[in-house]
Formats: sequence, C-alpha cells, structure tokens
Amino acid sequence: MIKANRETKYIALYEALASEVRWRIMDLISDKERSVKEIAARLELSPSIVTLHIRKLEQAGLIGSRRVRLNGGTHKMCYLKQDKIEIELPSASSSERIREQTISVGHYTAFEVHPTCGLGTREKEIGVWDDPRYFLDPERVQASILWFGRGYVEYKTPNYLFPDQSVEAIELSMEIASEAPGLRDQWPSDITFTFNGVSLGVWTSPADFGRAARGKYTPEWWHRNVNQYGLLKTVRIDASGTFMDGEQMSDVTVLDIKLSQPFWTLRFAVEKEAVHVGGLTLYGSGFGNHDQDIRIRIYLKEESPSKQRLLDKERKAIT
Repeated sequence: MIKANRETKYIALYEALASEVRWRIMDLISDKERSVKEIAARLELSPSIVTLHIRKLEQAGLIGSRRVRLNGGTHKMCYLKQDKIEIELPSASSSERIREQTISVGHYTAFEVHPTCGLGTREKEIGVWDDPRYFLDPERVQASILWFGRGYVEYKTPNYLFPDQSVEAIELSMEIASEAPGLRDQWPSDITFTFNGVSLGVWTSPADFGRAARGKYTPEWWHRNVNQYGLLKTVRIDASGTFMDGEQMSDVTVLDIKLSQPFWTLRFAVEKEAVHVGGLTLYGSGFGNHDQDIRIRIYLKEESPSKQRLLDKERKAIT
C-alpha cells in the first residue's frame, strides 16, 4: 500500500493516475504479468506509446517490470506492485497539529563504527579518515556528513509532548546512502532503522552515489571521488504500520514505539549479520542533494473543540 499526502514527491504518483490508458494498463496486469507487446495489442496502441505509459507507472511505484527470455526473444514483463493507495488531504487545522524537531548529523549520543569511516563539516574534514576515535572529537557536533562501513549511530531528542497529547503519526526524514570505498553505483547496504529500541524495518540502499555528478549542496572543496549525495527517505509510523516513502516496511505501529518516554532514541545501523553489509552515509545541511538535517515530524491527533478548550485551560493554569 502507498500512503501519500500533499508532499511534492508524490506528484509523479498523481500524474500517473491522471490517465485512462494507464488505469487500463493496471487493470490488465492486476491478475497476472503481461508483456508490453501483449498490453499494446489488447489496448490497440503502439508498443512505443505503451512503453511511455509504463515508464510513468514505474516512476510512480505503481507497477514493476522484469526482462525474460521467451520464444527466442527478450520481453519486458509488467506486473502490479500495489493494491491500495491512501491519500491524506490537507485540513484547515493540520498545521496546528504538527510539531517538528531537527537533529544535526553530528549530534549523535552513541556510536559504534568500523572503517571505512569518517566525518566532515561544511569547511573541513574532521581528523583522519578510517579512525573511529575521531567520532568523539569535540568538532564532531559541527559535522554535516558522516559515514561508516558497519556499526551504528544513535541520536536522542527530548519528548516535548504534553501528557494529554496523543500522537497520530511520526515521520523521520533524512538523506542517506551506502558507504563504499570510493564511489559505487551498485553497492547495496541493508540499513536498519530503530526508534526507542524498536526495529522499524530494514531498507536496502542501492548505492554510494556520486559518479555521475557532485551533490547539489556538497562543498566545492570536497573530494570528487567520495560520497556526494544520497536519497531523501521518509519513514512514517502510524496506526497502520511503518512505511518508507509510502511502501510498508513493517507492522510496527505508533502504539509500539514507546512515545511516553521522556527522551526518544533514533538509531541507524548496518548490522554485521546483514545480507548486504555495505555501510551507511548520512548527509546533513550543507551536503548532498537536500539541504536538511535529520527531521522528526510529529502529527498530533485532533481533539474535539470542547476537549481542546478544557486542555488549554489546564495548561494555562499550569504555566
């Protein structure tokens, strides 16, 4: 299931849905995978036109494809990846129910890292690369990029919620990628996301990006043959489960992640037992393609007007 909202990254999804032909394609492959040639014949369209529609659907994450040898030739077989889409529309009071916190990449509170590893600020490298001792250097709080081949970094943030506030969803947003010696377009890494000691799931980063281009915000002095940029990923935990960019990662819900604790703990890890031990790079503000630090967004449940007035009175009495 894809869970979408008004964020611009879902525009490709909405554009893909705005076509009768693309709906007919999804209908054709809903029961079994079909080749582009077969889809074109059934729709009485040219294969080139169908290919363009399929590309739109693939970019939106609605369908997938694979190439197979069949009858002496190679055919692109298409299949439906999703069976449901949930769209959250904006409401008048939605902005009042959102709280946001940011954490700098260098503000980790615990770590265990193994080479290749290192850190850098917007102005310079911190210490010597591949020496984990520099992850405790006083300058590390200024870091805007860090990387390691295996291990974890952990961040703590205060829980600023009032006891009477209920959380509808938590979103975690960060720019992240694998860590390879140099740059590798194909370098999978299984990255585990943990919140308050609860594993949210594992995402396989495809690469250590940068061979094709420099990061949009990566400083000019930064070495051209190392980490340049990552992918902006959003993990959402709500009553339905945990989702990354709208696709389900696990069944962990917002009720499972111990939000009553006074401090919240976020961990990014590459476990030594992982299938793909390909490291991890975190990009903060001033590096990569997205000029942002780690973000935690809290969506509060909307209270009834009468209950909200009562809560406001109680809070004023306390303050």
